[in-house]
Amino acid sequence: MSENMTITKDLIIADVLKIDMDLSQVFMEMGMFCVTCPASLGESVEEACMVHGIDPDEMLVALNEFLANKNKAE
Repeated sequence: MSENMTITKDLIIADVLKIDMDLSQVFMEMGMFCVTCPASLGESVEEACMVHGIDPDEMLVALNEFLANKNKAE
């Protein structure tokens, strides 16, 4: 995992999960329980957030904070 990796709105969910599969926890904590279904894997973070009524900026903060905290712990 890259310490300098930043998740952006346009990243496809499958690519986000390739960065760190544990990021699926963040999606689920914010109400995206179908994050691993085939349809959602092809959506961008922003598209998936819009479908689920979640603020994409809040999601990005949560995802990037998760990575930052995990990198600090390693």
